[in-house]
Amino acid sequence: MFKHKHPYPPFIPENTTKLIVGTLPPPRFSVGQFKPGDVNFCYGSINGLLWPILNTIFDLNLKFETTEEAILQRKNFLKSRHIGICDIVESAEREKIDASDLGMQNVELRNLLKYLKQHPKIDTLLFTGGNSKNGPEYFFRKHLKANNLALKLKCKDVPKLHTFEFEGRLIKTVSLTAPSGAANRAVGSMTQYKHIKQTNSKFTTFDFRVMQYRHFF
Repeated sequence: MFKHKHPYPPFIPENTTKLIVGTLPPPRFSVGQFKPGDVNFCYGSINGLLWPILNTIFDLNLKFETTEEAILQRKNFLKSRHIGICDIVESAEREKIDASDLGMQNVELRNLLKYLKQHPKIDTLLFTGGNSKNGPEYFFRKHLKANNLALKLKCKDVPKLHTFEFEGRLIKTVSLTAPSGAANRAVGSMTQYKHIKQTNSKFTTFDFRVMQYRHFF
C-alpha cells in the first residue's frame, strides 16, 4: 500500500478572497520525481490544465518547467489576484500508484474550516471537480457534515453553485469542471459544449474550461 501524502502546505496569501480546493497532486510529486514540464508547486503537473487555463485567461506567459522561476510566477499571480490554494486531502493510501481520486483509501482530510477562520476575507471556494466520489466537493460535504453544516444549492447548472454559512459569513462554492484530461469525456457530453461545438467546429474541451473558469477567476 502506497502512502500518498500531499507535498505542499496550503498557500493562502494575506487578503485571500478565493480559495482553490482540490484533492492530491499525482504521487510522483510526493516523492520528488518530476516529468519534464512539471512545476514543483500546486497543480504543477504537465498533464494538468489549471495553469494552462489561467495562463490563457490572464495572458501570464507562464513557464512550464521545474524551476524556481516557474514557482515564483505562480505565487506572484495568486497574490496579485487574492487567490489561495488549499487542497482538502492531507493524505491517502493507494493500492495502485496513480492519480485517480477513486483510488484513494483511508483518506485524511485537512481542516478547511480552520483555514476559513484564519482568513476571514475568503468568500468563495473553487472546487476543481464536483460531487463524484472522492472529489473535492464530495469530501467538503463530509467535512461540513462533521461540523453540523451543509451546502445549500443555488444553481444546479454546470458549474453547480452552493452556499453555506460559517461564523456569520455566507461563503459561496463553485464546482468547476475538473482541469484534467480524464474529465474530457464528461465535457464532451455536456449540452452546452455540444451546442457550441455545432456552431464552431474548432471549439475544444480546453476552450470550454477557459470559458467556464474565466467567469469565476
